[in-house]
Amino acid sequence: MKVLYLIVARGGSKGVPNKNIRELGGISLVGFKALAARKSCSCSRLIISTDSPAIQENARQYGVEVPFTRPAELATDTAGTEDVIWHAMQFIEAEGRDTFDAIMLCEPSAPFARSCDFDEAVDLMMKQNANLVVGMRAVTVASVFVGPMDAEGRITSIIDKMAGLTGLARQQVQQEYTMNGALYLIRWDYFKKIRHRYKDRDHSYGLEMPWQYSVEIDEPMDLAWAEFLITQGHIDLSHWR
Repeated sequence: MKVLYLIVARGGSKGVPNKNIRELGGISLVGFKALAARKSCSCSRLIISTDSPAIQENARQYGVEVPFTRPAELATDTAGTEDVIWHAMQFIEAEGRDTFDAIMLCEPSAPFARSCDFDEAVDLMMKQNANLVVGMRAVTVASVFVGPMDAEGRITSIIDKMAGLTGLARQQVQQEYTMNGALYLIRWDYFKKIRHRYKDRDHSYGLEMPWQYSVEIDEPMDLAWAEFLITQGHIDLSHWR
C-alpha cells in the first residue's frame, strides 16, 4: 500500500504561540511527526501543508518535503481539515508524479505517534479493507457518567442516564474510547469521492494507543505535561531518535 504522509500545521496557533515548532526533549512538534513518518515502513512520501515560512524551514530540517504553501483561506481558525486534505490531494494529483492508496494525516498537536503506530494503522486498513483508521485512547470516565449542567447547576441529564444502572452494572460499564488526534489514515479513493473522514460507519476503525503517547497539546499546561512525561521516562524518545 502506497501512503502519502501529510503533516498539517498552520502558523497562527493562539493557545500555544508558535506551537508547531515548540520543542519537547529537543524535538519540535513537527519534528516528532516527521521522524516517526520517516521511520515508518509504510511512508511512500512525506510532505507538509503550512502557511508559515518558519514551519516550512523547521519541517525541512527534519527531511520533510515542502511542495507548496498553503493558501491563506485554508490557514484561518475556521478552515476545515477536510479542505486542507483535499487541497493537498489535488496538488499531488495535478503534479502527476505519484499515485497513492491512502493518505496519513499527521497533526503535530498530538506529537507522540510512533512509527509502529503508523504501520499498525496501515496493517489494520489492509486487513479490514477499511476506509478510515484513527488513533484512539481509552477514556477514564464512561459517558454514562458525563453530561451537562443546566444554568442553575443541576445535573439532571447525568442522573437520568445513571438511573438504569445497578451497583453491579456500574462496575461492568463497557470501556469507551475517543480519538487522540495522533493519526488519521484515510483511503485515497474514498476521500476523493466523499471528501469527509467520518461518513462510512461500517468501514471505520480505531487503533488503540497507550495513554502517554496520546497527549494532545492545546494549552501551555499540555506542553508542560508532555515535558514532564518525557523527563520522567514515561515517553521513550528512542522512537524518534
